[in-house]
Amino acid sequence: MPRLLSTSPLPAGVPPSPARATPRRFFRRAFPPPSPAKHIQAFLLKRHGAPKTTEAPLPEGAPLEEDKPLDKSFGYSKNFGARLCEGGELLDRILSRGGRYSEEDAKVIVVQILSVVAFCHLQGVVHRDLKPENFLFTTKDENAPLKAIDFGLSDFIRPDERLNDIVGSAYYVAPEVLHRSYSMEADVWSIGVITYILLCGCRPFWARTESGIFRAVLKTAPNFEDTPWHSISPEAKDFVKRLLNKDLRKRMSASQALSHPWLRGQEVIPLDILMYKLVKAYLRYSPLKRAALKALVKALSEEELVYLKAQFKLLEPDKDGRVSIENFKSALMTHQTEAMKESKVLDILNGMNQLAFRKMDFEEFCAAATSVYQLEALDHWDEIARSAYESFEHEGNRVISVEELARELNLGPNVYTALHDWIRHTDGKLSFLGFAKFLHGVTLRSNMRTR
Repeated sequence: MPRLLSTSPLPAGVPPSPARATPRRFFRRAFPPPSPAKHIQAFLLKRHGAPKTTEAPLPEGAPLEEDKPLDKSFGYSKNFGARLCEGGELLDRILSRGGRYSEEDAKVIVVQILSVVAFCHLQGVVHRDLKPENFLFTTKDENAPLKAIDFGLSDFIRPDERLNDIVGSAYYVAPEVLHRSYSMEADVWSIGVITYILLCGCRPFWARTESGIFRAVLKTAPNFEDTPWHSISPEAKDFVKRLLNKDLRKRMSASQALSHPWLRGQEVIPLDILMYKLVKAYLRYSPLKRAALKALVKALSEEELVYLKAQFKLLEPDKDGRVSIENFKSALMTHQTEAMKESKVLDILNGMNQLAFRKMDFEEFCAAATSVYQLEALDHWDEIARSAYESFEHEGNRVISVEELARELNLGPNVYTALHDWIRHTDGKLSFLGFAKFLHGVTLRSNMRTR
């Protein structure tokens, strides 16, 4: 059974929360069955087997042996001490610096955390308990590298799987964890909380009880107005905001975060499993949706293409500058470990079979690997969308009926009235409103709001 949430020991005069059973009172619905994902510990037990005892059963009436002194090696070799991380917790370093890091020093820490998490996510492993206490420095040197620890709550997770058990530490838990439907994005939220603390020395969400913390996570926005945020760069603020977006679809992945302008120059952008998910979805889209996405990427700046260029390069395009299913497969296999096999990450390639018969050039790859939701989170999204619509008008827009548009969106006749506003009455083509909403997509809930 996963352990309950626990509050962070960050000292700020806050006593430990007594509300250990709060999650059961906080949510009205009964808890669903445990998450189907297999825990890391179960996998290790399966691989290595249960501990074997070499002692024979003690005959009845036999004298007991004298107590032996504790074996302080705990079964490990004598150089075990050389492998413990003696530099201490990241939390202790934060406190020793007066509660916060400078921007430049924080970047070094954040890059290391993101790199570890990006690798874990590519392997199909979600940590689920990222916090300063779970990162240790290898030595006491100021420039010592960090190592992630405590994978006790980690899970293997397939690319399209969702978890539902509430685990982690209250101050770092993502909103979707409390809603019992989450994936790797929850780790990125936790990194956002850590970065917020590194930069300003305060928690972004605070209350005296766990239920209060949960409400803050679900309802309140982090404060970027008080000291010291006025002296922190706009790039750093944007970085944290894009990690702490309550809409998990708009949150950056760990790999994308490494390409953010705030970290530019320090990063090595790793292969991203999110890119595979987006390409897989793109291959199922209609020609009209693909044309809209191709128009969208033409409106992106060079800065916004940095991540896409890095991902395309990691696929090692053929001499003709295009990629096929073999490129996507080879890139994954290069990073394959036992964890990737256990989480069945390679199964995602089954949904990309179209690329066995054709190739993608860079322009189409960008269209396929671009998340509309993440672009909507940008301050200048409206400018991007209007520029994209101009391209779409010239190259992709066409006459479309309400009935056909509903089929494109996989919606029924009950939405016809709402969709009339998406189509220009003058020529029967998508209006700007229709283009933007078509890119975003429509769910049953959003359709009901429209009506």
